[in-house]
Amino acid sequence: MVGSKKSFRIAVNVIMILLVLACILPFVLLVMASLTDEATLTTYGYSFFPRKISFAAYDYLLSSYQKILKAYGMTFFVTAVGTTMNIFLTLSLAYLLSKKDLPGRMFLSFFVFFTMLFNGGMVPSYIIWTGVFHIRDTVWALILPNLLMGAYNVILMRTYLTTNIPPEIIEAAEMDSCSEVGILFRVVLPLSKPMIATVGLFSGLAYWNDWINGLYYLVRRTELYTIQNVLNTMMSNAEFLANNTNVTQLQSASLSLPTSGIRMGIAVIAVLPVLVIYPFFQKYFVKGIVVGGVKG
Repeated sequence: MVGSKKSFRIAVNVIMILLVLACILPFVLLVMASLTDEATLTTYGYSFFPRKISFAAYDYLLSSYQKILKAYGMTFFVTAVGTTMNIFLTLSLAYLLSKKDLPGRMFLSFFVFFTMLFNGGMVPSYIIWTGVFHIRDTVWALILPNLLMGAYNVILMRTYLTTNIPPEIIEAAEMDSCSEVGILFRVVLPLSKPMIATVGLFSGLAYWNDWINGLYYLVRRTELYTIQNVLNTMMSNAEFLANNTNVTQLQSASLSLPTSGIRMGIAVIAVLPVLVIYPFFQKYFVKGIVVGGVKG
């Protein structure tokens, strides 16, 4: 019996080690590829132990460090504001849906679920956002469309509230003459920290990785570009220089331009802040997903 338990632990540990390596090794390979000489990368392919190290990709990216730093600042701002608004709207709607005596609760729940299956499409959405709300070339173009609130997060939050906040606590607050807004902020909010962290992580990652809104809605004010838009522009410029065959000067410049290394370096720069922040939210993330995903 003891031997079987020990064998089981060894097997579980081996499996977990393999899973960890499967998560870590691709990122390590990404970093090493960004540090590999372009000719070596073209000849021998990707390797954990490159034959020749080169920082040319990062030299190209850091040549525009002021633009990158400004884009980082815009990305942090959009992510912080958008995530805060997302959490507030998600928590408010989920709290309403968790109240069984709410008039029209079933219709509202169906309406939220319906948005997970169907949407108006890109062209109607663009017309509404630009023609009615006039968000084009404003910072709101990076916050409002597509990312402000998601039905999946609302359902997760509603399930968490119905299964983890006893109705007696809500009733006690109502007997103490606490308003619905007071119950939301004084009772529901403090008891929903794991789920709030989970929804915040989902929303934050969505805002951080978004480049579609900037591409569609920022036409003239490129100074509002986030890091994803700036890096995408830099990659497009590098590919243009490398592939252009009509201009002699561009041809000579492209000979030493590490286009593959630049793509890898762009990926490293974009994902690095996420890797630094994620460990602080991991414990809340796991608890929120497990509890919020179980139907009560």
